[in-house]
Amino acid sequence: MQILSLKSVDSTQKYLKALLKNREVESPYAVTCDIQTEGIGSRDNEWQGLEGNLFVSFALKLDSLPHDLKLESASIYFSYLLKEILVTFGSQVWLKWPNDFYIEKKKIGGMITNIVGENIVCGFGLNLQKAPINCEILDVEIDKNILLEKYFLNLEKKVLWKQVFSKYKLEFYRNQNFITHNKNKKINLSEATLENDGSLNIYGERIYSLR
Repeated sequence: MQILSLKSVDSTQKYLKALLKNREVESPYAVTCDIQTEGIGSRDNEWQGLEGNLFVSFALKLDSLPHDLKLESASIYFSYLLKEILVTFGSQVWLKWPNDFYIEKKKIGGMITNIVGENIVCGFGLNLQKAPINCEILDVEIDKNILLEKYFLNLEKKVLWKQVFSKYKLEFYRNQNFITHNKNKKINLSEATLENDGSLNIYGERIYSLR
């Protein structure tokens, strides 16, 4: 994975998507920065880019992904693989469906995915040193470069979706006291059943993350 490190940028995801669209780089490729001024969160909300935290976007070719990965559940897949790396450092982080990183009841980061041509672009942020109001910081000290090195090496293994999902499904109970959003509607996760493709079943309606 080639990594471009910037001091400051509006959004690593916007920046990387522009590079790909202009054919200035090819996947696999990643962009990281020290300061992010216009980060993108879930449902197009702004993710506050406080200095000292981690901001990363990376791109992979669609044809390089595991054959059993449904793109609608890519956020779960890539988020869970990152969660596993964080756990190896001693963190108690868990993954709230479909793409938010939590320590107990407080959010510490999140991931979103987009398709750009023949690439999937994943952007994530983690509160390592500072946290916005109502959020928390990661519960372990971690070197950004070492974290990214381990994570990108893990991605190269192309772990199958079914292997990732089998572990995530065992932890899904932690979502019971939380809500998610679909079409601007709040959904109580205690009323949801997790399907094998990563979607939620709410009273017979299938909902995918689409993030």
